Amino acid sequence: MLIIGPIASGKSTLATTLADKLRSSGEAVVVVGLDTVAEMALPTLADWTWAHEVHGQLVGAWLEKPIPTVIAEGPGTPEEVEQIMRHVGSDVSVRKVLITTRYETALARATADPTRGISKDPEFLRRMHRRFEQTRPDIAHDLHFDTEELSSNEIAQRVMEGLPKLR
Repeated sequence: MLIIGPIASGKSTLATTLADKLRSSGEAVVVVGLDTVAEMALPTLADWTWAHEVHGQLVGAWLEKPIPTVIAEGPGTPEEVEQIMRHVGSDVSVRKVLITTRYETALARATADPTRGISKDPEFLRRMHRRFEQTRPDIAHDLHFDTEELSSNEIAQRVMEGLPKLR
């Protein structure tokens, strides 16, 4: 599963909620978050391109293990999605979930989160949301949800309803 969206749209929250629901039904799940990968190199991370590359490699490594579900969250552009997909075998079924939210909601979420860095900066966040909106038509996806309209629990439930039974 690939969770795609702009900064502060709820990707991490949805990934955690979905993983918890799948685990509670007895499934083995791995969550690979882009921010978690980047944190490994902060504050000396010189280039986010590196974090995206390592994120894709880590997703690919987990897909080689006998884990039925790998949830990758973090990409927000077609290029970032492609970076992950380069590490996914052609025999792997990938469900791409696109989530969106308005800039104002993302800003409120980002500023309320004490763990956030530059994404709290209104101008940075505005630039990233504009970039996302410009490239969003080019992001292939299977499902699309607005995190202002539905909670992470509701979205996770709808995503799970479309998943094949793994047992």
